[in-house]
Amino acid sequence: MAIENSGGIQVQGMQFSYDGLQPPLFLDFNLHVSPGSRCLLVGANGSGKTTLLKILAGKHMVGGRDVVRVLNSSAFHDTQLVCSGDLAYLGGSWSKNIGCAGDIPLQGDFSAEHMIFGVEGVDPNRRDNLIDLLDIDLQWRMHKVSDGQRRRVQICLGLLHPYKVLLLDEVTVDLDVVTRMDLLEFFKEECEQREATIVYATHIFDGLETWATHLAYIQEGELRRAEKISDVNELKSSTNLLSVVESWLRAETKLEKKKPVNNTSQANPFASSPFFSSRHMAYYR
Repeated sequence: MAIENSGGIQVQGMQFSYDGLQPPLFLDFNLHVSPGSRCLLVGANGSGKTTLLKILAGKHMVGGRDVVRVLNSSAFHDTQLVCSGDLAYLGGSWSKNIGCAGDIPLQGDFSAEHMIFGVEGVDPNRRDNLIDLLDIDLQWRMHKVSDGQRRRVQICLGLLHPYKVLLLDEVTVDLDVVTRMDLLEFFKEECEQREATIVYATHIFDGLETWATHLAYIQEGELRRAEKISDVNELKSSTNLLSVVESWLRAETKLEKKKPVNNTSQANPFASSPFFSSRHMAYYR
């Protein structure tokens, strides 16, 4: 996927590990997502999808300012990306990082209205549209609602400011079918009307055949496929994205897995590289 200098996502030669005694999760990893794309990130559990999204969100540091570029800026070093709202990340935990204020819990004894209207600098029309789209009752008490209702408030908070790049990690898992499809349509309009860029990691593929513009398939930290959804050959004979991804994941089970280094006294040859990040360099935001 080609990238323009004006925006999008570019990962070039990235190396990353959580433990210098283990094989690196990412080694010479490259990914390019052009502005306006809706990129579907697929792979088995533990393949590196969540870690990749957190790196793109600037939550983990990797060596070199130019290794991971989002909107033509360093994802980790240029904190203005997050503070400006241009880069937004929605993950699986019940908290939302709003600007630079830190994590705000979503399970206390307060109302949805208190949470949503407490965010400053919001376009009232966009806020009202999201409340209606997600069917949020402003009187909900956040410690009493269901997971699905709490998830709706979390998503609303994450979308109040018009982002340029949005990173999604399984955020629709607790939503009902109608809300999920309406939200996907909203994301599609954001990309088409504002040229926003979205990378979406999920295991739920219903309706995504016509929603996604691109697909990236990761296997044990390696990028196996990165192409336009219209160029996926397997989809030309099957309109079911689920069956296509299932065939890829089943093929993985027949391959030999990466093995950890058992001799703890043996140093990882990559650990001494200034461009290699491990646990002691993995900063969290």
